[in-house]
Order: sequence, then structure tokens, then C-alpha cells
Amino acid sequence: MKDIFRFAITLTVVALSAAGSLVWINSITKPKIRLQQENVLTEALAYVLGGSEKGVIEPVQENGEIVYYKGFRDKDKTALIGYAFLVPCQGYSSTIQTLVAIDSSGAILAVKILSQQETPGLGTRCEEILSGESDPWWQRQFVGQNGSEVAVDKDGGPIRAITGATITSRAVTNGIASRTRYLLEKIRCTSDEQRTLQNDIIGGSHGR
Repeated sequence: MKDIFRFAITLTVVALSAAGSLVWINSITKPKIRLQQENVLTEALAYVLGGSEKGVIEPVQENGEIVYYKGFRDKDKTALIGYAFLVPCQGYSSTIQTLVAIDSSGAILAVKILSQQETPGLGTRCEEILSGESDPWWQRQFVGQNGSEVAVDKDGGPIRAITGATITSRAVTNGIASRTRYLLEKIRCTSDEQRTLQNDIIGGSHGR
């Protein structure tokens, strides 16, 4: 009985020590991981919103959460480049995080996959850069396409699916189309609200 009691105490001490160590390590690494993720996102935003280097990239929030980003060529925010937004989707074996930028008509300006853990040699080819090229060939296909209607070739769309990785290809493509439709609707609603507010202000001024 004493041995069992002693063993239980030892096991409890070990478990508490391990838990304490994990909490301590997490407290050290979590800020570094968050900073690294923020740096990756900042670089990716500058990439998809090309031309914003001397301008401004402004986050648009709703209920405390960033819904999308607006990119401008200048500091006074008069020359709009477009809108950027994150597209999380479930691929074959991982959650794929993609950053997409569109112009005000919904045409895709750029696509950049931020993270994925798909099958090596298959789904991972979504980030493949061919010899002599400087950017991923698969992501490049999206540029200029109508974001709200984009689809893979097997579904009648213009995006060539990666051989042996149709699930990955379709997940990203469908995610982009769905999120683009959602964002365009939100942007239009916001623009309508702003116009209504401006008309009310102008009408009020004239009333005086």
C-alpha cells in the first residue's frame, strides 16, 4: 500500500512538472510564433497588393475581427489598388491558408498560399516553382480570373488541377470563389451605406 501511495505521489509530481514546463515553454514561444506569423502576413499582403509599398494597407474590421484589407498606392488613400482577404479551406490532409487580392470588379490580382501540409509531391505542388520561373505556376493561373466564378478545369473552369491532387486544387479554388462572392457583397453593402450617409449629410446641409 505504501509503495502504491509513493508511486502515485511520484507520478503526480512528474505530471505537474511536465505541465509546468509546457506552460513555461509556450509562454516563451507563443509571442515569437505570433510575431513570425504577422511578418509572413505583412510580406504576403505587400505581394498580393502590388504597388502598396509606398501607400497604405488598411485592415477593415467587423466585431473586432479583420474581415479584409484595403490596399492603396498613396498615403492619402485615394488610389485604391484592391482588397485582400484570407481563404482557409480544408484540403486533402491539412487546412490550407491562402491570401487573395481582387480589384473592385472581382478580378483576381494575386494569390499566395501562406501555409499547407498536403501530400508531398502531390498537393504540395500548389507551391511548386518550375525551373527558370520566379513564382508558383499553379497560383499564377488565378491572376486576371473572375474570382467569384473561378473553378478547376474538371468543373468546367480555367484553373488546371494539379495532377493527382484534385482535392487540394478544388478546395483552394472553390474556397476562393466562395470567399470572393461573400467579400464583394460586403463591399457593395458598405459602399451603399457610405453613399446613403453622404447623401443624408448633403441633404441635411442643404436643409439648413
